[in-house]
Amino acid sequence: MSEVFGDLKGLKKNLIARIEELYQVIVPSGQIITVELGQTMAEITAELNRELAVYLNRRGVVTAVAVGDTKTVSLPETKGRRNENRLSGIRCVHTHPNGLSQLSGVDISSLKEMRFDLMAALGVQEGKILEASVGFISGFIDDAFTVQTAGPLAFKDFVQIDLGYLTLQLDRELAQKDGLAALSQVERALLVGLDRHNGWPIADSLQELSQLAETAGAVVAGSVWQKKEQPDAALFIGRGKVQEISLMRQEQDVNLIIFDDELSPAQQRNLEQALGTKVIDRTALILDIFAQRARSHEGKLQVELAQLRYNLPRLGGQGLVLSRLGGGIGTRGPGETKLEVDRRRIRARISDIEHEIETVKNQRQLHRERRQTSRIPTVALVGYTNAGKSTLLNALTSAGVLAEDKLFATLDPTTRRIELSSGQDFLLTDTVGFIQKIPHNLIAAFRATLEEVVHADLLLHVVDASHHKWLEQSEAVFKVLHELKADEKPTITAFNKIDKIDNTHVVERLLRTENSVGISAQTEQGLDQLLAAIEGALKARTIDICLLVPYNDNGVIAQIYDIAAVISTEYQETGTLLQVSIPPEFRQKFSCYIVGDE
Repeated sequence: MSEVFGDLKGLKKNLIARIEELYQVIVPSGQIITVELGQTMAEITAELNRELAVYLNRRGVVTAVAVGDTKTVSLPETKGRRNENRLSGIRCVHTHPNGLSQLSGVDISSLKEMRFDLMAALGVQEGKILEASVGFISGFIDDAFTVQTAGPLAFKDFVQIDLGYLTLQLDRELAQKDGLAALSQVERALLVGLDRHNGWPIADSLQELSQLAETAGAVVAGSVWQKKEQPDAALFIGRGKVQEISLMRQEQDVNLIIFDDELSPAQQRNLEQALGTKVIDRTALILDIFAQRARSHEGKLQVELAQLRYNLPRLGGQGLVLSRLGGGIGTRGPGETKLEVDRRRIRARISDIEHEIETVKNQRQLHRERRQTSRIPTVALVGYTNAGKSTLLNALTSAGVLAEDKLFATLDPTTRRIELSSGQDFLLTDTVGFIQKIPHNLIAAFRATLEEVVHADLLLHVVDASHHKWLEQSEAVFKVLHELKADEKPTITAFNKIDKIDNTHVVERLLRTENSVGISAQTEQGLDQLLAAIEGALKARTIDICLLVPYNDNGVIAQIYDIAAVISTEYQETGTLLQVSIPPEFRQKFSCYIVGDE
């Protein structure tokens, strides 16, 4: 093999031939490099004014040669050992045309990521090696590689380093501790977003994305964004920013890139090819969290449906995560047939899940009809994720629902019965939290669950009053409610976490909002006022009247119990006296039995 990797544009044929001759070099066992090979690399570097890298295996054979630019060189994939608990068996030696040999952050990151036996840099100037530096993995602490470096060294001292001793000792240590296998499970994420004038401030949006990533189990290594009004059709971000992210990925040991907006299948595919690592978007991240959090059969079905709808258009991609099959020359035939089979299976599974969800929806409708028949009003908890809905449900009902300071800590809806001081009962239902840029696939998949919001008599909107973006979060909630056509329902706003607000004037300003109450679900502050507000709102939906039903019309009493809340019953000589709260539309039906003042 004599392929030269990298950008060869503008290079003369005789120079390319000299670079190809590096494949003929054999380095003695135990040596990092020979003086002759180092000098040849220095001469070619001076002529190119670019970095030059060579890979050597433990037999001293050159396995790859790559040409870069004045600052970096793109390293080809290694073809060394495949054992996850061993080094690759490949060492990388490259040149720095600026005369300095100090290893950069990208050099160290490449050493860790590609599991090189070692990474060496030669400081070259005017065709001569001024100094050399070397780095190698020396072990691992707290799920992270530790790297030891030496240099700058005189080139003659560098050549004398005993390579065999270094690699043998480290191989033994890693094999005993299963270090590399354990490290491969850690996902380090880099967050990427677009700063647009018509959206949330990018810093706040990426901060929320960071919380989502941590909830999913990733370690966030950093974030980067670009000012751009419209996404690039091919890469979502600019090509220059892609190159910048590629370097950051190497420097910070990142193996996962998360974009703050939904990517098209083509954008995701192109980004994975350009960055050489897994790329996902906010939608895939939220779906992953939902998959972890779903506990009920219904919740799992809804998550699977959303994931299948999301993945179906991405199935034919060339991405690193999904199928490698794709259209075009060299991919037709059996591969295309396999792709179509996979698509057909996914469509069939989607159809099956939709049928199962429809069955669940019908069961929910039966429960809902029973509640409507019993005339027990329903109140639905809605709000931004992590606003404290589950904590409030626990405080009011001792429901024992999981409540954590995490986004989407709970997913499956829970309903509990509450008795008010007047004796009236109502059902309180916790629903899935909303979030900005919520995927449409999720809204569609969770429509059966969200119908609890649509059919509720009253909405209890829980707002995290301590969050500096509470107003934007509220707007995101009402945007989803608008899609569900539930934004016109009677609503009480519960400003939660007011115990975290020190400024009383801020609380007073918040409570100027119509139909609002200040509470702390954690400390149970303001819950009595909240229940009083709910009672008042439910009462406003009914009128209190006194009915005297003659004993001859006892069948009417059964009808009254079906549609009204009976407050008191008294048996008199002329009939049964009932004090009831009844929906206004039924007043006329029983007008002949009304006595006294309403």
